[in-house]
Amino acid sequence: MHKKYVIALYIRLSVEDFKTESLSIPNQKLILREKAMSLPEWDDGEVLEFVDNGHTGTNFERPAVQELLTMVQAGKIDCIIVKDLSRFGRNSIETGYFIERVFPLYHTRFISVSDDFDTANFKGDTGGIDVAFKYLISECYSRDMSMKTKSAKYAKMRRGEYQSVICPYGYRKSADGRMEPDEDVAGIVRQIFEWAADGNTAAEITRKLYAMNIHTPGEYRRDKGKDHYNVSRTHGVWSSSTVLRMLEDQRYIGTYVIGKRKVQEIGSRRMKLKDESEWFKIPDHHPAIVSMELFEKANSSIRRFSLPNKKRRDYLLRGKVFCGCCDHAMSLRNGTWFYCRHSEVAETLPCHGVRVKMADLEQAVLETIRAQMCPALGIDSSKDKLNLQTIQQAEHEEKMRSIQDSKRQLYEQYALGEVDLETYQERKAVYDADLVQARNVHAAITAQTRQIQSDYEAKLKQREIVQEVGSADTLTQALIDRLISKVYIFPGDRIEIEYVTQDFLGISEPGKEV
Repeated sequence: MHKKYVIALYIRLSVEDFKTESLSIPNQKLILREKAMSLPEWDDGEVLEFVDNGHTGTNFERPAVQELLTMVQAGKIDCIIVKDLSRFGRNSIETGYFIERVFPLYHTRFISVSDDFDTANFKGDTGGIDVAFKYLISECYSRDMSMKTKSAKYAKMRRGEYQSVICPYGYRKSADGRMEPDEDVAGIVRQIFEWAADGNTAAEITRKLYAMNIHTPGEYRRDKGKDHYNVSRTHGVWSSSTVLRMLEDQRYIGTYVIGKRKVQEIGSRRMKLKDESEWFKIPDHHPAIVSMELFEKANSSIRRFSLPNKKRRDYLLRGKVFCGCCDHAMSLRNGTWFYCRHSEVAETLPCHGVRVKMADLEQAVLETIRAQMCPALGIDSSKDKLNLQTIQQAEHEEKMRSIQDSKRQLYEQYALGEVDLETYQERKAVYDADLVQARNVHAAITAQTRQIQSDYEAKLKQREIVQEVGSADTLTQALIDRLISKVYIFPGDRIEIEYVTQDFLGISEPGKEV
Protein backbone atom coordinates (compact mmCIF):
# COMPACT_ATOMS: atom_id res chain seq x y z
CA MET A 1 0.00 0.00 0.00
CA HIS A 2 1.37 3.43 -0.98
CA LYS A 3 2.33 5.56 2.03
CA LYS A 4 0.87 9.06 2.14
CA TYR A 5 3.21 12.05 2.33
CA VAL A 6 2.47 13.66 5.71
CA ILE A 7 2.99 17.42 6.01
CA ALA A 8 3.00 18.97 9.50
CA LEU A 9 2.13 22.66 9.87
CA TYR A 10 3.50 24.00 13.18
CA ILE A 11 2.00 27.26 14.49
CA ARG A 12 2.99 29.05 17.69
CA LEU A 13 1.83 32.30 19.23
CA SER A 14 3.47 33.02 22.57
CA VAL A 15 2.90 35.53 25.34
CA GLU A 16 6.03 37.49 24.38
CA ASP A 17 4.93 37.94 20.73
CA PHE A 18 3.42 41.16 19.43
CA LYS A 19 -0.16 40.36 18.48
CA THR A 20 0.14 41.65 14.92
CA GLU A 21 -1.81 40.34 11.95
CA SER A 22 1.29 38.67 10.47
CA LEU A 23 1.79 36.62 13.65
CA SER A 24 -1.84 35.73 14.38
CA ILE A 25 -2.75 32.05 14.30
CA PRO A 26 -5.19 32.30 11.33
CA ASN A 27 -2.61 34.18 9.26
CA GLN A 28 0.13 31.70 10.12
CA LYS A 29 -2.14 28.85 9.03
CA LEU A 30 -2.88 30.63 5.73
CA ILE A 31 0.83 31.19 5.00
CA LEU A 32 1.76 27.62 5.83
CA ARG A 33 -1.06 26.07 3.79
CA GLU A 34 -0.10 28.16 0.77
CA LYS A 35 3.46 26.86 1.08
CA ALA A 36 2.26 23.28 1.53
CA MET A 37 0.04 23.54 -1.59
CA SER A 38 3.08 24.54 -3.63
CA LEU A 39 4.87 21.26 -2.85
CA PRO A 40 4.74 18.50 -5.49
CA GLU A 41 3.65 16.04 -2.80
CA TRP A 42 0.55 18.10 -1.93
CA ASP A 43 -1.80 16.10 -4.21
CA ASP A 44 -0.84 12.83 -2.54
CA GLY A 45 -0.33 14.19 0.95
CA GLU A 46 -1.98 14.47 4.34
CA VAL A 47 -1.80 17.76 6.26
CA LEU A 48 -1.67 17.89 10.08
CA GLU A 49 -1.79 21.07 12.18
CA PHE A 50 0.06 21.51 15.48
CA VAL A 51 -0.74 24.69 17.43
CA ASP A 52 0.91 25.99 20.61
CA ASN A 53 -0.92 29.12 21.76
CA GLY A 54 0.56 31.08 24.65
CA HIS A 55 3.77 29.04 25.04
CA THR A 56 7.27 30.49 25.05
CA GLY A 57 9.73 29.47 22.38
CA THR A 58 12.75 29.46 24.68
CA ASN A 59 12.25 25.79 25.48
CA PHE A 60 10.52 22.78 23.93
CA GLU A 61 8.18 22.02 26.86
CA ARG A 62 5.14 22.69 24.68
CA PRO A 63 2.36 20.12 24.20
CA ALA A 64 1.95 20.46 20.43
CA VAL A 65 5.66 20.47 19.64
CA GLN A 66 6.16 17.45 21.90
CA GLU A 67 3.41 15.60 20.02
CA LEU A 68 5.04 16.61 16.72
CA LEU A 69 8.49 15.39 17.79
CA THR A 70 7.00 12.09 19.00
CA MET A 71 5.44 11.53 15.57
CA VAL A 72 8.74 12.41 13.89
CA GLN A 73 10.55 9.79 15.97
CA ALA A 74 7.86 7.28 15.01
CA GLY A 75 8.53 8.00 11.33
CA LYS A 76 5.04 9.44 10.74
CA ILE A 77 6.04 12.95 9.57
CA ASP A 78 7.70 13.57 6.19
CA CYS A 79 7.79 17.38 6.20
CA ILE A 80 7.48 20.19 8.79
CA ILE A 81 6.57 23.74 7.73
CA VAL A 82 6.82 26.82 10.02
CA LYS A 83 6.40 30.50 9.30
CA ASP A 84 9.89 31.34 10.54
CA LEU A 85 12.59 29.73 12.66
CA SER A 86 11.48 31.58 15.82
CA ARG A 87 8.06 29.89 15.61
CA PHE A 88 9.73 26.51 16.05
CA GLY A 89 12.08 27.65 18.81
CA ARG A 90 14.11 30.56 20.14
CA ASN A 91 16.75 28.43 21.86
CA SER A 92 19.64 28.43 19.39
CA ILE A 93 21.27 25.21 20.61
CA GLU A 94 18.13 23.06 20.80
CA THR A 95 16.64 24.46 17.58
CA GLY A 96 19.85 23.81 15.69
CA TYR A 97 20.08 20.32 17.16
CA PHE A 98 16.63 19.32 15.89
CA ILE A 99 17.03 20.89 12.44
CA GLU A 100 20.60 19.73 11.81
CA ARG A 101 20.68 16.37 13.61
CA VAL A 102 17.29 14.91 14.51
CA PHE A 103 15.20 15.67 11.42
CA PRO A 104 17.82 14.43 8.90
CA LEU A 105 18.11 11.22 10.96
CA TYR A 106 14.39 10.52 10.44
CA HIS A 107 14.39 11.83 6.84
CA THR A 108 12.05 14.68 7.79
CA ARG A 109 12.15 17.76 5.61
CA PHE A 110 12.05 21.13 7.42
CA ILE A 111 10.83 24.34 5.77
CA SER A 112 10.83 27.88 7.20
CA VAL A 113 8.77 30.10 4.87
CA SER A 114 9.92 33.61 5.85
CA ASP A 115 13.57 32.56 6.13
CA ASP A 116 13.47 30.87 2.68
CA PHE A 117 15.03 27.83 4.34
CA ASP A 118 14.39 24.27 3.13
CA THR A 119 16.56 21.35 4.20
CA ALA A 120 15.87 19.74 0.81
CA ASN A 121 18.02 22.47 -0.76
CA PHE A 122 21.01 21.80 1.48
CA LYS A 123 22.50 18.45 0.61
CA GLY A 124 24.71 17.56 3.54
CA ASP A 125 24.77 21.20 4.65
CA THR A 126 22.92 22.91 7.50
CA GLY A 127 21.92 26.17 5.85
CA GLY A 128 25.08 28.14 6.38
CA ILE A 129 26.06 30.88 8.77
CA ASP A 130 22.99 33.00 8.01
CA VAL A 131 20.68 30.36 9.50
CA ALA A 132 22.93 30.01 12.55
CA PHE A 133 22.76 33.78 13.08
CA LYS A 134 18.96 33.64 12.88
CA TYR A 135 18.97 31.07 15.71
CA LEU A 136 21.01 33.43 17.88
CA ILE A 137 19.02 36.55 16.94
CA SER A 138 15.75 34.80 17.86
CA GLU A 139 17.16 33.80 21.24
CA CYS A 140 18.48 37.32 21.96
CA TYR A 141 15.15 38.80 20.83
CA SER A 142 13.29 36.53 23.23
CA ARG A 143 15.48 37.60 26.14
CA ASP A 144 15.02 41.27 25.25
CA MET A 145 11.25 40.82 25.00
CA SER A 146 11.22 39.08 28.36
CA MET A 147 12.85 42.10 30.00
CA LYS A 148 10.46 44.52 28.27
CA THR A 149 7.42 42.42 29.20
CA LYS A 150 8.55 42.31 32.82
CA SER A 151 8.99 46.11 32.89
CA ALA A 152 5.53 46.63 31.40
CA LYS A 153 4.05 44.21 33.93
CA TYR A 154 5.55 46.10 36.88
CA ALA A 155 4.29 49.41 35.41
CA LYS A 156 0.74 48.03 35.29
CA MET A 157 1.06 46.78 38.87
CA ARG A 158 2.09 50.25 40.07
CA ARG A 159 -1.02 51.66 38.38
CA GLY A 160 -3.10 49.29 40.48
CA GLU A 161 -3.87 46.57 37.94
CA TYR A 162 -3.63 43.10 39.44
CA GLN A 163 -1.59 40.94 37.06
CA SER A 164 -1.93 37.47 38.55
CA VAL A 165 -4.52 35.02 37.24
CA ILE A 166 -5.55 34.03 40.77
CA CYS A 167 -6.49 36.53 43.47
CA PRO A 168 -5.76 35.67 47.11
CA TYR A 169 -8.58 33.98 49.00
CA GLY A 170 -11.04 36.70 50.01
CA TYR A 171 -10.50 38.84 46.91
CA ARG A 172 -11.64 38.84 43.30
CA LYS A 173 -10.86 40.85 40.20
CA SER A 174 -13.12 43.79 39.46
CA ALA A 175 -14.15 44.87 35.96
CA ASP A 176 -11.24 47.34 35.74
CA GLY A 177 -8.65 44.68 36.67
CA ARG A 178 -8.19 45.80 40.29
CA MET A 179 -8.64 43.64 43.38
CA GLU A 180 -11.79 44.00 45.40
CA PRO A 181 -13.07 42.04 48.42
CA ASP A 182 -15.10 38.94 47.60
CA GLU A 183 -17.88 39.35 50.15
CA ASP A 184 -18.78 35.65 49.94
CA VAL A 185 -15.57 34.72 51.77
CA ALA A 186 -14.09 38.03 53.00
CA GLY A 187 -15.89 37.49 56.32
CA ILE A 188 -14.14 34.13 56.73
CA VAL A 189 -10.76 35.85 56.31
CA ARG A 190 -11.67 38.39 59.02
CA GLN A 191 -12.81 35.55 61.29
CA ILE A 192 -9.48 33.75 60.87
CA PHE A 193 -7.59 36.90 61.90
CA GLU A 194 -9.91 37.41 64.89
CA TRP A 195 -9.40 33.82 66.05
CA ALA A 196 -5.65 34.28 65.79
CA ALA A 197 -5.83 37.58 67.68
CA ASP A 198 -7.75 35.76 70.46
CA GLY A 199 -4.82 33.37 70.90
CA ASN A 200 -5.96 30.37 68.87
CA THR A 201 -3.21 28.33 67.21
CA ALA A 202 -3.21 27.53 63.50
CA ALA A 203 -4.23 23.93 64.26
CA GLU A 204 -7.15 25.12 66.42
CA ILE A 205 -8.26 27.47 63.63
CA THR A 206 -8.28 24.61 61.11
CA ARG A 207 -10.51 22.60 63.47
CA LYS A 208 -12.95 25.49 63.75
CA LEU A 209 -13.09 25.91 59.97
CA TYR A 210 -13.73 22.19 59.48
CA ALA A 211 -16.43 22.16 62.15
CA MET A 212 -18.17 25.06 60.35
CA ASN A 213 -17.92 23.15 57.03
CA ILE A 214 -15.98 26.00 55.41
CA HIS A 215 -14.51 24.95 52.06
CA THR A 216 -10.79 25.33 51.56
CA PRO A 217 -9.57 28.08 49.17
CA GLY A 218 -8.96 25.47 46.47
CA GLU A 219 -12.44 23.97 46.87
CA TYR A 220 -14.00 27.45 46.80
CA ARG A 221 -12.26 28.27 43.51
CA ARG A 222 -13.36 24.92 42.11
CA ASP A 223 -16.97 25.68 43.02
CA LYS A 224 -16.58 29.01 41.17
CA GLY A 225 -15.40 27.18 38.06
CA LYS A 226 -11.72 28.06 38.55
CA ASP A 227 -10.20 24.65 39.11
CA HIS A 228 -6.54 25.67 39.36
CA TYR A 229 -5.47 23.04 41.87
CA ASN A 230 -6.09 19.38 42.58
CA VAL A 231 -8.38 19.40 45.62
CA SER A 232 -9.33 15.71 45.53
CA ARG A 233 -7.56 15.05 48.85
CA THR A 234 -8.68 18.08 50.89
CA HIS A 235 -12.23 16.99 51.86
CA GLY A 236 -12.84 20.35 53.53
CA VAL A 237 -9.75 20.06 55.74
CA TRP A 238 -7.68 23.23 55.95
CA SER A 239 -3.95 22.93 56.55
CA SER A 240 -2.13 24.90 59.23
CA SER A 241 0.37 26.16 56.65
CA THR A 242 -2.48 27.74 54.64
CA VAL A 243 -3.72 29.58 57.73
CA LEU A 244 -0.22 30.80 58.61
CA ARG A 245 0.40 32.08 55.08
CA MET A 246 -2.87 34.00 55.17
CA LEU A 247 -2.07 35.59 58.52
CA GLU A 248 1.26 36.97 57.26
CA ASP A 249 -0.07 38.10 53.86
CA GLN A 250 0.01 41.91 53.77
CA ARG A 251 -2.41 42.01 50.86
CA TYR A 252 -5.22 41.64 53.41
CA ILE A 253 -4.37 45.11 54.81
CA GLY A 254 -4.39 46.68 51.33
CA THR A 255 -0.65 46.46 50.65
CA TYR A 256 0.28 44.94 47.31
CA VAL A 257 3.49 42.92 47.49
CA ILE A 258 5.06 42.02 44.14
CA GLY A 259 8.39 40.74 42.87
CA LYS A 260 8.85 38.15 45.62
CA ARG A 261 10.13 35.51 43.22
CA LYS A 262 12.02 35.38 39.96
CA VAL A 263 12.83 32.73 37.42
CA GLN A 264 16.29 31.23 37.73
CA GLU A 265 16.92 31.89 34.04
CA ILE A 266 14.96 33.16 31.05
CA GLY A 267 12.79 30.42 29.61
CA SER A 268 12.89 28.37 32.81
CA ARG A 269 9.87 27.60 34.99
CA ARG A 270 11.91 27.17 38.15
CA MET A 271 11.43 30.04 40.59
CA LYS A 272 13.42 31.22 43.56
CA LEU A 273 12.50 33.58 46.41
CA LYS A 274 14.21 36.97 46.35
CA ASP A 275 15.43 38.81 49.42
CA GLU A 276 12.63 40.83 51.07
CA SER A 277 14.60 44.05 50.45
CA GLU A 278 14.04 43.48 46.70
CA TRP A 279 10.24 43.16 47.00
CA PHE A 280 7.94 45.94 45.79
CA LYS A 281 5.36 46.98 48.40
CA ILE A 282 2.56 49.36 47.41
CA PRO A 283 0.47 50.55 50.40
CA ASP A 284 -3.24 51.36 49.96
CA HIS A 285 -3.24 49.55 46.64
CA HIS A 286 -6.70 48.02 47.10
CA PRO A 287 -9.45 47.85 49.76
CA ALA A 288 -8.31 46.12 52.94
CA ILE A 289 -10.21 43.21 54.46
CA VAL A 290 -8.68 43.52 57.94
CA SER A 291 -7.38 46.55 59.80
CA MET A 292 -3.71 47.12 60.52
CA GLU A 293 -4.43 46.81 64.24
CA LEU A 294 -6.09 43.39 63.83
CA PHE A 295 -3.32 42.23 61.45
CA GLU A 296 -0.56 43.11 63.91
CA LYS A 297 -2.43 41.64 66.89
CA ALA A 298 -3.08 38.37 65.07
CA ASN A 299 0.56 38.01 64.01
CA SER A 300 1.83 38.84 67.49
CA SER A 301 -0.52 36.29 69.06
CA ILE A 302 -0.07 33.39 66.65
CA ARG A 303 2.62 30.91 67.62
CA ARG A 304 5.17 30.26 64.94
CA PHE A 305 7.95 27.77 65.21
CA SER A 306 11.02 28.91 63.33
CA LEU A 307 14.21 26.92 63.59
CA PRO A 308 16.79 28.66 61.37
CA ASN A 309 19.42 26.02 62.07
CA LYS A 310 17.02 23.11 61.83
CA LYS A 311 18.76 19.97 60.64
CA ARG A 312 17.17 17.65 58.13
CA ARG A 313 15.93 14.50 59.85
CA ASP A 314 16.99 11.49 57.85
CA TYR A 315 15.29 8.15 58.42
CA LEU A 316 14.85 5.10 56.23
CA LEU A 317 11.25 5.61 55.06
CA ARG A 318 11.47 9.38 54.65
CA GLY A 319 8.94 10.60 52.06
CA LYS A 320 7.50 7.11 51.49
CA VAL A 321 4.89 6.71 54.26
CA PHE A 322 1.34 7.78 53.34
CA CYS A 323 -2.09 7.61 54.92
CA GLY A 324 -4.16 4.91 53.24
CA CYS A 325 -7.41 6.85 53.80
CA CYS A 326 -6.61 10.39 52.61
CA ASP A 327 -3.37 9.76 50.66
CA HIS A 328 -1.47 12.48 52.54
CA ALA A 329 2.14 12.01 53.58
CA MET A 330 2.34 10.99 57.23
CA SER A 331 4.45 12.96 59.68
CA LEU A 332 7.01 11.63 62.13
CA ARG A 333 6.41 12.68 65.73
CA ASN A 334 9.28 12.69 68.23
CA GLY A 335 11.29 10.52 65.86
CA THR A 336 9.15 7.55 66.94
CA TRP A 337 5.61 7.57 65.52
CA PHE A 338 4.16 8.09 62.07
CA TYR A 339 0.76 9.79 62.23
CA CYS A 340 -1.68 11.50 59.84
CA ARG A 341 -1.55 15.19 60.72
CA HIS A 342 -4.24 15.94 58.14
CA SER A 343 -6.85 14.02 60.16
CA GLU A 344 -6.33 15.80 63.49
CA VAL A 345 -9.01 18.40 62.75
CA ALA A 346 -11.85 16.03 63.65
CA GLU A 347 -12.35 12.64 65.29
CA THR A 348 -14.93 11.73 62.66
CA LEU A 349 -12.34 11.37 59.90
CA PRO A 350 -11.59 7.69 59.11
CA CYS A 351 -7.85 8.12 59.54
CA HIS A 352 -8.07 10.03 62.83
CA GLY A 353 -5.77 8.40 65.35
CA VAL A 354 -4.00 6.23 62.77
CA ARG A 355 -0.36 5.86 63.77
CA VAL A 356 2.42 3.31 63.75
CA LYS A 357 5.80 3.04 65.40
CA MET A 358 8.67 3.64 63.02
CA ALA A 359 10.62 0.59 64.25
CA ASP A 360 7.57 -1.68 63.93
CA LEU A 361 6.83 -0.36 60.44
CA GLU A 362 10.40 -0.97 59.23
CA GLN A 363 10.30 -4.53 60.55
CA ALA A 364 6.88 -5.16 59.00
CA VAL A 365 8.05 -3.84 55.63
CA LEU A 366 11.10 -6.12 55.72
CA GLU A 367 8.96 -9.16 56.58
CA THR A 368 6.47 -8.27 53.84
CA ILE A 369 9.22 -8.05 51.23
CA ARG A 370 10.62 -11.39 52.35
CA ALA A 371 7.20 -13.06 52.20
CA GLN A 372 6.41 -11.69 48.76
CA MET A 373 9.74 -12.50 47.16
CA CYS A 374 9.69 -15.44 44.76
CA PRO A 375 11.89 -18.02 46.55
CA ALA A 376 12.35 -20.16 43.42
CA LEU A 377 13.17 -17.89 40.52
CA GLY A 378 13.94 -20.61 37.96
CA ILE A 379 17.36 -19.22 37.05
CA ASP A 380 18.73 -22.61 35.92
CA SER A 381 15.76 -23.42 33.68
CA SER A 382 15.92 -19.94 32.12
CA LYS A 383 19.63 -20.41 31.44
CA ASP A 384 18.98 -23.78 29.77
CA LYS A 385 16.22 -22.27 27.63
CA LEU A 386 18.49 -19.41 26.61
CA ASN A 387 21.27 -21.82 25.62
CA LEU A 388 18.82 -23.86 23.52
CA GLN A 389 17.54 -20.74 21.74
CA THR A 390 21.11 -19.61 21.04
CA ILE A 391 21.93 -23.00 19.47
CA GLN A 392 18.79 -22.87 17.29
CA GLN A 393 19.65 -19.32 16.23
CA ALA A 394 23.15 -20.41 15.19
CA GLU A 395 21.76 -23.39 13.27
CA HIS A 396 19.44 -21.20 11.20
CA GLU A 397 22.23 -18.72 10.55
CA GLU A 398 24.30 -21.62 9.19
CA LYS A 399 21.32 -22.73 7.09
CA MET A 400 21.00 -19.26 5.53
CA ARG A 401 24.71 -19.20 4.72
CA SER A 402 24.41 -22.66 3.11
CA ILE A 403 21.51 -21.50 0.89
CA GLN A 404 23.43 -18.38 -0.14
CA ASP A 405 26.47 -20.53 -0.98
CA SER A 406 24.26 -22.80 -3.11
CA LYS A 407 22.92 -19.74 -4.96
CA ARG A 408 26.45 -18.53 -5.69
CA GLN A 409 27.48 -21.99 -6.97
CA LEU A 410 24.36 -22.09 -9.18
CA TYR A 411 25.23 -18.72 -10.69
CA GLU A 412 28.81 -19.85 -11.33
CA GLN A 413 27.47 -22.95 -13.13
CA TYR A 414 25.19 -20.76 -15.24
CA ALA A 415 28.02 -18.32 -16.02
CA LEU A 416 30.28 -21.23 -17.11
CA GLY A 417 27.50 -22.66 -19.30
CA GLU A 418 27.09 -25.78 -17.21
CA VAL A 419 23.31 -25.14 -16.81
CA ASP A 420 20.90 -23.40 -19.15
CA LEU A 421 18.87 -20.28 -18.32
CA GLU A 422 15.62 -22.12 -17.63
CA THR A 423 17.25 -24.55 -15.20
CA TYR A 424 19.06 -21.66 -13.52
CA GLN A 425 15.83 -19.69 -13.02
CA GLU A 426 13.94 -22.72 -11.68
CA ARG A 427 16.63 -23.63 -9.13
CA LYS A 428 17.18 -19.99 -8.16
CA ALA A 429 13.44 -19.58 -7.43
CA VAL A 430 13.61 -22.62 -5.13
CA TYR A 431 16.67 -21.22 -3.32
CA ASP A 432 15.01 -17.78 -2.99
CA ALA A 433 11.90 -19.33 -1.45
CA ASP A 434 14.02 -21.42 0.96
CA LEU A 435 16.04 -18.33 1.91
CA VAL A 436 12.92 -16.24 2.63
CA GLN A 437 11.52 -19.01 4.81
CA ALA A 438 14.85 -19.43 6.64
CA ARG A 439 15.09 -15.68 7.25
CA ASN A 440 11.55 -15.55 8.65
CA VAL A 441 12.25 -18.44 11.02
CA HIS A 442 15.57 -16.87 12.03
CA ALA A 443 13.87 -13.52 12.75
CA ALA A 444 11.28 -15.23 14.96
CA ILE A 445 13.95 -17.20 16.84
CA THR A 446 16.06 -14.02 17.26
CA ALA A 447 13.08 -12.15 18.76
CA GLN A 448 12.39 -15.06 21.13
CA THR A 449 16.06 -15.19 22.12
CA ARG A 450 16.09 -11.47 22.95
CA GLN A 451 12.98 -11.87 25.12
CA ILE A 452 14.46 -14.89 26.91
CA GLN A 453 17.73 -13.00 27.39
CA SER A 454 15.81 -10.05 28.88
CA ASP A 455 13.84 -12.37 31.20
CA TYR A 456 17.05 -14.13 32.23
CA GLU A 457 18.76 -10.84 33.10
CA ALA A 458 15.67 -9.74 35.07
CA LYS A 459 15.74 -12.99 37.04
CA LEU A 460 19.43 -12.47 37.79
CA LYS A 461 18.57 -9.06 39.27
CA GLN A 462 15.73 -10.67 41.20
CA ARG A 463 18.10 -13.22 42.67
CA GLU A 464 20.49 -10.46 43.71
CA ILE A 465 17.67 -8.74 45.61
CA VAL A 466 16.52 -12.02 47.17
CA GLN A 467 20.05 -12.67 48.40
CA GLU A 468 20.31 -9.10 49.68
CA VAL A 469 16.98 -9.36 51.55
CA GLY A 470 17.83 -12.80 52.87
CA SER A 471 21.14 -11.62 54.33
CA ALA A 472 19.75 -8.36 55.77
CA ASP A 473 18.76 -8.26 59.43
CA THR A 474 17.15 -4.83 59.03
CA LEU A 475 15.99 -2.59 56.24
CA THR A 476 18.67 -0.62 54.41
CA GLN A 477 18.33 2.63 52.51
CA ALA A 478 19.66 1.00 49.34
CA LEU A 479 17.00 -1.73 49.54
CA ILE A 480 14.20 0.80 50.13
CA ASP A 481 15.27 3.03 47.23
CA ARG A 482 15.54 0.00 44.96
CA LEU A 483 12.18 -1.58 45.75
CA ILE A 484 9.69 0.69 47.53
CA SER A 485 7.73 3.57 46.07
CA LYS A 486 5.18 4.12 48.88
CA VAL A 487 3.99 2.49 52.10
CA TYR A 488 0.30 3.06 52.94
CA ILE A 489 -0.93 2.90 56.54
CA PHE A 490 -4.57 1.96 57.17
CA PRO A 491 -6.68 1.72 60.33
CA GLY A 492 -6.47 -1.65 62.02
CA ASP A 493 -2.69 -1.92 61.81
CA ARG A 494 -2.73 -2.75 58.11
CA ILE A 495 -0.10 -1.69 55.60
CA GLU A 496 0.18 -1.89 51.83
CA ILE A 497 3.41 -1.52 49.90
CA GLU A 498 3.58 0.00 46.44
CA TYR A 499 6.71 -1.31 44.76
CA VAL A 500 8.82 0.56 42.25
CA THR A 501 8.14 -2.18 39.69
CA GLN A 502 5.33 -4.51 40.65
CA ASP A 503 6.14 -7.22 38.08
CA PHE A 504 9.83 -7.17 38.92
CA LEU A 505 9.34 -9.36 41.99
CA GLY A 506 6.50 -11.50 40.70
CA ILE A 507 4.18 -10.01 43.32
CA SER A 508 0.46 -10.73 43.16
CA GLU A 509 -0.71 -9.04 46.37
CA PRO A 510 0.07 -5.38 47.13
CA GLY A 511 0.69 -5.83 50.84
CA LYS A 512 -0.16 -7.71 54.02
CA GLU A 513 -1.44 -6.99 57.51
CA VAL A 514 1.11 -6.04 60.13
